[in-house]
Amino acid sequence: MNLRSVLRALPFTCFALFAPVGYAQPSGGPYGPLDQDYAVPANAAHVIYVASDASAHGSGASLAEPTDLATAFARAVTGDAIILRGGTYRIGGLKLNQGITLQPYGTERPVLKGTRVATEWKAQKNGLWRTAWPTLFPMKPADWWQRDRSGRETPLYRFNNDMVFVDGKLLHAVGWEGVINENSYYIDYEAGQVYIGVDPTHRLVEITAFDSAFTRVTGDLHGRASDHLGPTIRGLTFTQYAYRAIEIEGREAEGLSDPATFGKDVVGTTLEHVTITFCSRVAGYFRGDKLTIRHCLVSDTRTEGVYVLSSGDVLLERNIFRRNNIEAMTGYYPAAVKIFDQCYRTVCRDNLVIDHPHSNGIWYDVGNVDGVFVNNWVQGVQDGFFFEISKGAICAGNVFVDCDKGIRVLNSSNVHAYHNTLLNTVASFERTERSAAADHFGWHPATGPDVDQREGHIFVGNLLVADANFTKAMLRFEQTKPLCGRLTRPQPTQLDGNVYIRRAGSPAASLIVWSPTPGENCTTEYSSLDAFRAAQAAYEQHGFQVTDAGAVFRSPELSQLQPSRNFPVAVETPAAVRKHAGWSETGSLAAGAYQPGR
Repeated sequence: MNLRSVLRALPFTCFALFAPVGYAQPSGGPYGPLDQDYAVPANAAHVIYVASDASAHGSGASLAEPTDLATAFARAVTGDAIILRGGTYRIGGLKLNQGITLQPYGTERPVLKGTRVATEWKAQKNGLWRTAWPTLFPMKPADWWQRDRSGRETPLYRFNNDMVFVDGKLLHAVGWEGVINENSYYIDYEAGQVYIGVDPTHRLVEITAFDSAFTRVTGDLHGRASDHLGPTIRGLTFTQYAYRAIEIEGREAEGLSDPATFGKDVVGTTLEHVTITFCSRVAGYFRGDKLTIRHCLVSDTRTEGVYVLSSGDVLLERNIFRRNNIEAMTGYYPAAVKIFDQCYRTVCRDNLVIDHPHSNGIWYDVGNVDGVFVNNWVQGVQDGFFFEISKGAICAGNVFVDCDKGIRVLNSSNVHAYHNTLLNTVASFERTERSAAADHFGWHPATGPDVDQREGHIFVGNLLVADANFTKAMLRFEQTKPLCGRLTRPQPTQLDGNVYIRRAGSPAASLIVWSPTPGENCTTEYSSLDAFRAAQAAYEQHGFQVTDAGAVFRSPELSQLQPSRNFPVAVETPAAVRKHAGWSETGSLAAGAYQPGR
């Protein structure tokens, strides 16, 4: 049984991997929301109690006199705490502009839903059921989506934001009534009609009614100016929202900008032990410095899970990010987490990123600076850690399993990858001729390094392992043909101390792909580490290739990827990397993420 099958079988209030506590990276959990007994904040300016069945006329001053959630949002000011009783709140479109706290009462479990229950159905002669629905959310693709490239795989109706659930199961949209079955639905937007193929009698049928739970606005609201403080949200569940559950407004850079000019509208938003699932587009858009998302579950989203924009000093820690792009949309560049448009010092530490066959994992996209990606477990995704058109990152102590590219660096500079474990996964460093001139996305390339500055990478102390079925090259440094003769310096400044394990007799044609080299395409494939070193003598003087390692990991069947033997690395690891990864300040380290005795 592999990790993915285990994850699908278990409930997700939290999840702990099987790694023993003695190993530091990844921690082994627990990940995701943990059950808590929430005390009423003692330092709250005011406490407002709400209940799912309360009247707007309730005072909210006590448990005996709760008010409704909309009234509490309108009333709350800086420092207030809204305490939610357990139950289902079918509500959305709320707004606030104050730094307040939202949390459950004690151990109760409030659930905010963006759907309403559909009860008025008409049976048709053709075996379908139909209902009129007043709140529909049609949407066209973004103007940058290229229909001539992706239109055959992604029909236009997938861009609509409506969702239909039967007994909690998400149905899938189709383009007309003739292909509806028990697992799908069709919407006639002109007539405002929803069609399903399952008898709704004695079933709970829910259809989206709200396109957000709440928005933290930056302007005046309820007669009050914004206090520039983000909300603190603990222990709540948000589910079944069209478009997104949460939006934190703020200025976006959109062009190379001084970081002092953005990220300040809303500061300090915090989510802890929060669950966000089944949002038809994105779980949340987050803008503003000092965002913290810790011990949360984000699952079953369509284009992105968490979307962070133009923010500084963000921390994502001990979260579960799973199943993004559940409709397998193409041409929309999905990611479980997208860190976009000049985010500075974003730290992703000890997260579980799993089950994304149609999505990237955590993508630092466009203009990011000094990212930190440490101690994460990433499995079953396209590109696990993706760093594009950005400057400076530390990638250390991570485990990548069964990813297309576990580490992918594209058109970026100074990415330092130390002591990661990659199982059946490629590490790839790439550069192209893409520049700010006539780019499809306008300003994007201007926020990163120029074409001739896409270098400075370090790849040291990593453990790359392939089983008998994995035939791809394990490490790639590539550049496109138009750059041949133009860029003659290699991308890495240091490539050393890595361990490559592939069984003898593997049908794989190459171990390392390298560019630039002489020749028409300025790329050469090397079948062994010895062949690579013979041609590129400046690199991998302390690295080695193993073809007869026997058992490499403690128990890959149980996803215990601590090495069964140590592979010491005779290359020093900088203090800054050790600090971020939680390793000791001194002493030698072994190849890969797991360090003995830690």
